[in-house]
Amino acid sequence: MLFKKSALALVAFAGLAACGDTLGEQALGGAAIGAGAAVVTDNSLAKGAAVGAAGNVAYCQLYPSQCN
Repeated sequence: MLFKKSALALVAFAGLAACGDTLGEQALGGAAIGAGAAVVTDNSLAKGAAVGAAGNVAYCQLYPSQCN
């Protein structure tokens, strides 16, 4: 179980480097990262995905020069 959580955390953190070109890509990427973080911390997948999507979209819209 520790390996699974570690692998998911690594994938989630690697995803932080990709912001997405469109609003949909930004939301999807953020949702994936949020859901991965929720799995690692034993929290709700739906809540993690929602928070991740909202956070990534907000960041990318506020700081477009920081997104690749």
